[in-house]
Amino acid sequence: MKNQRKKTGLPPGSVVFVGNQKVKEVFIHYLEYNSQKLTEEKYTNQSKLVFQPSLDDTVDWYDVRGLHDTDLIESLGSTFKIHSLVLEDVAHTFQRPKFEEYENGNFLIFRSLSFDKKELQVKTEQIAVYFRKGLIISFQENETDLFENVRKRINSGKGKVRGKGADYLAYALIDSITDNYFSVLDEIEECIESIENDILNSPGQQTKERIHLLKKELLIVRKSVAPLREAVSRFSKSDSELIEEGTKMYIRDLYDHTIQITDMVESYRDILNGLQDLYISEISLRMNQVMQVLTIITTIFVPLSFLAGLYGMNFENIPELHHQNGYFILLGVMMLIALGSLFYFKRKGWF
Repeated sequence: MKNQRKKTGLPPGSVVFVGNQKVKEVFIHYLEYNSQKLTEEKYTNQSKLVFQPSLDDTVDWYDVRGLHDTDLIESLGSTFKIHSLVLEDVAHTFQRPKFEEYENGNFLIFRSLSFDKKELQVKTEQIAVYFRKGLIISFQENETDLFENVRKRINSGKGKVRGKGADYLAYALIDSITDNYFSVLDEIEECIESIENDILNSPGQQTKERIHLLKKELLIVRKSVAPLREAVSRFSKSDSELIEEGTKMYIRDLYDHTIQITDMVESYRDILNGLQDLYISEISLRMNQVMQVLTIITTIFVPLSFLAGLYGMNFENIPELHHQNGYFILLGVMMLIALGSLFYFKRKGWF
């Protein structure tokens, strides 16, 4: 967040890139479609791409990957008359998920999640979507196509996307990212189950570290999901003329998904807290078992040490020392004491 200082003293709406540059050059994937036709083109920020206002009878989708080229973002803004505050938020990659309405368009920010099972690390990527009638512009940080499945549906003509407007495509993009949340949570659940097995079989320092790491990563997930739930709720209740009534039904279903994801995150956090308590209890139990064994050994050897010490004194007048079989008799008595103690402890259920 030190990059935030770049904007200190600047007026609202200043387009300044804040974040980590994740691509060398910006890539733009362009789609123009309706129910009858489809045009697809690909550009880089070095290409001679001229942005033109969209037509109402088609949907123009500009998918921009890479946010460091502020000149390109400003060019999009001037061509399509996008509010300067939207452009400012697009270039700032530490935004909270939200939904905002403007006079000539609507704006959404949300986060994509991925999970590295080996490192137990949740990676996030900010996604911004601006849409109005006949136009949608999406902004991604990385070059990876997060909307490949939506693009395939458009290319194949399957589903409802080709027959709907830009508002439905905006819903489809968010829904695609939200569906991926379930995959991420499934992977986290597998790690939680693995940790539980480790605790019950062979808990160690590494197990405690894995619990701590997962708790931190779930906090990242929660910070991404909780505000998204609020944003989708505002999206579904919006009175904007740019959102058709038929699309709101799907957005409400998406809102139910965000509630389900939120509940799953909270459940996993509770489970990890329980696993942390189980880890402490298991370590304490194993320590008690060790102490129990040591205590039994000590208890057995106390009378044996007493006998050994008694007959190890340097007095001359100890009758048993002169007995022909005294040594073997003493060993036998020690053996009987040890076996008798073990039998007594066993009956008491002490081990």
